[in-house]
Amino acid sequence: MQIALEIQGQQQRYHWFYQTLPVSSRCIRFGALLASSNKCLEGAPGLGFCLASKDALEATQGNSDSLCLDLYQQWKGLEVNGQWRFTTLTHCILAFDQALQELDEEGGVSGRGGRYRTNCDLLVTGMRELGFETLLPDELQAPIIVTFRMPADAAFNFQSFYDGLSDRGYIIYPRKLTIAESFRMSCIGRLDVGHMRGALNAVREVMAEMGVASGSPTAS
Repeated sequence: MQIALEIQGQQQRYHWFYQTLPVSSRCIRFGALLASSNKCLEGAPGLGFCLASKDALEATQGNSDSLCLDLYQQWKGLEVNGQWRFTTLTHCILAFDQALQELDEEGGVSGRGGRYRTNCDLLVTGMRELGFETLLPDELQAPIIVTFRMPADAAFNFQSFYDGLSDRGYIIYPRKLTIAESFRMSCIGRLDVGHMRGALNAVREVMAEMGVASGSPTAS
C-alpha cells in the first residue's frame, strides 16, 4: 500500500492507494509519495522509499526524532557522501531492484494489476458459489485483499477453517480488521489462477470436513 500526502497550508490530507492502481500527479496534487518494497511490488519487506518534491522535503527539516526515518537528513547525507545513515539493507535493495525488473517484464501496473484482478474475480466468484458474501460491494473492491463475511452456519469454526487451509498449503489472514465478523483472503503476490483454484478447492474440502453446508452469513 502506498500513501500520497497532500499539503494545504496547515492541513494535511491523506490519500490511500494500492500499488496496482495508477497514481498520477496530474490528477492528484501531492507533495510526497511513499511505498514499501514488498506487497504488490513483490520485493523483500524492510525497505521504504519516497518520491517527493524538493520543497515538500525541505519543509520537513527538524520534524523527525528518528535516525532512520528522518527523510530530510537522509537526503542531505546522500547528497554529501552517497551513504545511508544506518546499516544498509543490501539484500532488500538487491531484491527490490529485481522486483522492479519483474514488474516491468509483467507489463507494469496494468500487467500486474490485470493478473491480480483475474485472481480476485476468480476468488470472489468461487466463494460466492459456496455461499460466501463479500464485505464490500463490487464497485469498491480492489483486486488486492478480499474480505468475506463469516458464515452463520453453527458448524463453522474459523480456527478450524484456518488450520484446515494451512494444512493444505494455503495461508489466509488469521484475524479480522473490521468490527464486522469476517475474514480476509489475498489475491496478490506470486499467485495465478492455478493457485486461486487450488485455494477454492481447499475451502470446499475444509467446509465438507466441518459439515458446513454454506458460507452464507445469513442463517437459513
